[in-house]
Amino acid sequence: MQLLHLGDLELTLPLAAAAGAWMLAARAWRPAGAWVLLYSGVIALVGGSKIAYLGWGLDIAMLDFKAFSGHAAGVTAVYPVLGYLLCRPAGRRCALAAAGTGLALGLAMAVALVGQEEHAFAEAATGWLLGAAASVGTVCQAERHATYRSTDQAEPRGVVPGPAAAVCAVAVFFASAWLMQSAHVGYWMIRLAMVLSGNAQPYSWDTCG
Repeated sequence: MQLLHLGDLELTLPLAAAAGAWMLAARAWRPAGAWVLLYSGVIALVGGSKIAYLGWGLDIAMLDFKAFSGHAAGVTAVYPVLGYLLCRPAGRRCALAAAGTGLALGLAMAVALVGQEEHAFAEAATGWLLGAAASVGTVCQAERHATYRSTDQAEPRGVVPGPAAAVCAVAVFFASAWLMQSAHVGYWMIRLAMVLSGNAQPYSWDTCG
């Protein structure tokens, strides 16, 4: 299903890096800091839960929960923030509507993952909640940043960098995407789980309990 590819780490991580570059270029230090911390936290929790299952078989059998859904978390974290940043020049309402659309896209991703039997309901739902916490937290910081800068403006300008900064964000996206092509994250996650646990083989995603 094509929708699922929107949550691939090879896409969402470069987009997340571009969003961070956008905010830094706009000198929105607090929103950028919030984004880095919150998104890094999402990556750490998702990756940590996957390593815990692959290495030790840690799960919640009653809920068929093995790990947080990275696709649901990634889409719900990245696309609301990206939509907000892209639409902020058009005004606050447009930006918040775009962020809301991103959250809805994340929900659609979670539903699709369950429908395609890629994840259990608990995995998709908790992944969505993780991503929503990151994106909503970042947007709230961006709105505070806009309010503080609006002393002589009828409408807060918000996180709006110039053309050169937009080019920088695009460059960061393509550079990150190029690096992700050779990262082999899944392979190294399995290797790390095996090294940490001391097991010769990882636990299979097909078993739970």
